[in-house]
Amino acid sequence: MMKFLAFVDLHGSGTAFKDIDEKSKDANFIVCAGDFTLFENNIKTWMDRIAALKKKVFILHGNHENASVVRKLCENYSNMVFMHKKVIVHDNISIVGWGGGGFNERDGEFEAWAEKNTGKDDKIMLVAHAPFFNTALDMIGKEHMGNKSFRKFLLTHDAIIGICGHFHENAGKSDVIGKCKVYNPGPSGIILEI
Repeated sequence: MMKFLAFVDLHGSGTAFKDIDEKSKDANFIVCAGDFTLFENNIKTWMDRIAALKKKVFILHGNHENASVVRKLCENYSNMVFMHKKVIVHDNISIVGWGGGGFNERDGEFEAWAEKNTGKDDKIMLVAHAPFFNTALDMIGKEHMGNKSFRKFLLTHDAIIGICGHFHENAGKSDVIGKCKVYNPGPSGIILEI
């Protein structure tokens, strides 16, 4: 078994980062599903702090960061990998990354990209900023507001784990889609095993 730390929606919180720092000591690697800043305020400082955790970090932009800015800044760190629109194989797990958004019911661009770039037999972890439809992770009031494209992907690819965020109300919650366990790890993060 391999342990990793997942977090999302940090939004520059020093208090939550203390939790991440402590939990990272038990992790083999780290996954950030975006919105680690508040509209990119002090983005370089936050990336420095995340990189200083001295673990391999797979990171996405959320709706508070620009993809091109995060991609460019990742080039400054040997342990940070920008994973938007990528499939990264790490210890026999195919980590599929899709950042930004959080406001669409469907994502045609993701669907076309995933069809072209992912195999059905891969051991898949989907990391997306937007929540997965029809789960405890996408409830706002009494309505499901998540992304149906991500849900379909998790089901059709027999994914083993899904990480998302965006809806702060659902931080710390988990659910299941088919056989896939899905999580909103929140800003303080959670340790998971695969």
